[in-house]
Amino acid sequence: MKYGYARVSTVNQDLESQITALENEGCEKIYSEKFTGTKADRPQFKELLSILKAGDTLVITKLDRFARSTGDAIETIKDLFKRGVRVHVLNMGIVEDTPTGRLIFNIMSSFAEFERDMIVERTQEGKAIAKQRDDFREGRPNKYTKKQLEHALQLLETHSYKEVEETTGISKSTLIRAKKKTNS
Repeated sequence: MKYGYARVSTVNQDLESQITALENEGCEKIYSEKFTGTKADRPQFKELLSILKAGDTLVITKLDRFARSTGDAIETIKDLFKRGVRVHVLNMGIVEDTPTGRLIFNIMSSFAEFERDMIVERTQEGKAIAKQRDDFREGRPNKYTKKQLEHALQLLETHSYKEVEETTGISKSTLIRAKKKTNS
């Protein structure tokens, strides 16, 4: 049987293109999840690995969807080969259980890990540069201006949270946080 595995790292990313590619490849069952690849405990991937048996094929779109690191990729692929499972990486081809196939897989895994490490390094460098600015604030930007929150808090003096939320669109939890902030 042909199984597919699709993964994205964050909740905001879209699995659709990977799933479409796996369907076009003829995967009969597709496991997917929105889970960072840096964690070993990926529930859908673990479940998929547990059901694969001799003669099955595991299809993934890219090598970086498969493993956290080169070592992790090599261990996983060794286990799959031992069980008689074929591995097909769409942007690379079928990974053969031969000395050459394993060598190419190891090299490509190393490049995937290197690429991920470079992205992390560039992100950290960008963050370090941004932190040098006086107006730097960690996290996402505020949704509401100070003026909007002040107005909403004034409304709270004569209206319920629900009424203020309906009028301003500012959630009760945001109002409570803003209220605590002004009281401290």
